[in-house]
Amino acid sequence: MSEKNTAVEFVRYVLQQICSDTNSIQVEASDDDRGTLITVRVNADDMGRLIGKDGQTISALRTLISILSARESVRYFLKVEDPQ
Repeated sequence: MSEKNTAVEFVRYVLQQICSDTNSIQVEASDDDRGTLITVRVNADDMGRLIGKDGQTISALRTLISILSARESVRYFLKVEDPQ
């Protein structure tokens, strides 16, 4: 499994544990000159769970992604898109 797929599957797994509507979870990765951007979309009802109180949950997820980046020597960035 490639490094990018590992990061995407890790983020997808964490979101499945947090969100109540697991069918609406979308996780995509795209590469650019700075690294790999992991874009996340969840249902509007799950945005509060994803962000958490005072942003603690999303901050923790970004910390885990940065640890994964250091282990794999690849730069990952996490972006949460607003639900439509």
